[in-house]
Order: sequence, then C-alpha cells, then structure tokens
Amino acid sequence: MGIMHTYEATVRWTGAGTTGTTSYTAYGRDHEIVVPGKPPLLGSSDPGFRGDPERWSPEELLVAALAQCHMLWFLHLAARSGVVVSAYVDEPVGTMRVEAAGHGQFTSVVLRPRVTVRDTRPVGDDELAALHRSAGEHCFIKRSVNFPVRTEPTPVVVELPA
Repeated sequence: MGIMHTYEATVRWTGAGTTGTTSYTAYGRDHEIVVPGKPPLLGSSDPGFRGDPERWSPEELLVAALAQCHMLWFLHLAARSGVVVSAYVDEPVGTMRVEAAGHGQFTSVVLRPRVTVRDTRPVGDDELAALHRSAGEHCFIKRSVNFPVRTEPTPVVVELPA
C-alpha cells in the first residue's frame, strides 16, 4: 500500500440568518472553508442556485482544483525533463448537467493550458503534449473524478533570449 495523506478542513455555514432553513428561499448559502494556518475561503452556491456571485462555488473550486493539480504535475515533469517553463496559464471550462429532479453531475472538464518555454533547447508541441498526457496520468484529482477531463493545450510559445 502506498503512502497515505490526510486533508482536513472545516466548512462552516454562515447563512442561517434568523430563520434558518424554514424554506428554500429563507436561508443564505454563504459558508467559510477554513484550513488551519490559511486565510478562510468564502464560499456559496452557484448564483443559479441562489448563491452569492462574489463567493467561490463548489463547482468553480472543482474545476480550479483539476487545473491546479494538472499544472503542478506538468511543471514537475517539465523540470525533470529539462523543459524550462517561464509561464503557464490555464482557462479551464467545466460542464455540469442538472436533471429535472435536481440531481446533477459534471459531464466534462476541458483544460486549456498555454505554456511558454525558454529557448534553452528545442521543445516542440509533441514533447509538451507528452508532458500534458503524463501530468494527466499523475494528477490525483483527475484520477478521482468519474467524468472525462480533457487537455487541449495551445501551441507552445517560445521565449527567446533577450
């Protein structure tokens, strides 16, 4: 068996107001996500479900977690293979379907990373695609979800020496 890691957080609902859950429209969806030693993350439901658009929704956090995990593995694998990455930006998109009964699930997430590499050695799109594939195989979050997570990188941007 491999090494086990444990992650803990406190999720505290702050939207009870004076009436609590007396009806669907009576309560707020606001909550705080707290991890010791870190600033609180202010959460709510998606605005489509009566949430505060100024706060993070669980759906946004899931999409961001997938992109973040992929990026961190990609950077690790790039460093190990001698590819010098100088910039990385991803604008992922998640798609969720909600059924008539209110049940829902994500149907896909597409990662769209844009990677800039330094011109220290020739690096092509094929090599970066292989690094992205490997990052996807290693990403703990991607390996934990039951919907497709695709990676559609833009062509590599090469940063020339000054």
